[in-house]
Amino acid sequence: MPHHTTTLAFDTRGPGLTEITREVADWLASTGIETGLLTAFCRHTSASLLINENAARAVQSDILRWLDRIAPQGAHYDHDDEGPDDMPAHLKTALTGVSQAIPVSGGRMMLGTWQGLFLAEHRTRPHRREVALHVAGEP
Repeated sequence: MPHHTTTLAFDTRGPGLTEITREVADWLASTGIETGLLTAFCRHTSASLLINENAARAVQSDILRWLDRIAPQGAHYDHDDEGPDDMPAHLKTALTGVSQAIPVSGGRMMLGTWQGLFLAEHRTRPHRREVALHVAGEP
């Protein structure tokens, strides 16, 4: 069974969700894998990966506001080595996760009609983020 790996880099603009579905789909198509399993892994502790609706932008803003309510910035954290957004970013990553496993069929991710893969930036300033991809399957 063939395996393919790569790492894609994305520049974020601060807190927000960046849809990366197209970039991942383009790489997947280049592998020639028709049936298999794709794993996406965010290589950071203050950014994460989500699969969610990509049609209504309000979903994204609601998710971000909810995360801010669950893990607000403030002086109540012991860990603040990189500023007041440091520990909240780690908590948001712990809540949302750093990896996604996506079935592949017909050479495409088997995402639902309104689903997209998003890189979530949880820090207040821009960062360059890496997402490692691995696909195993049959051509």
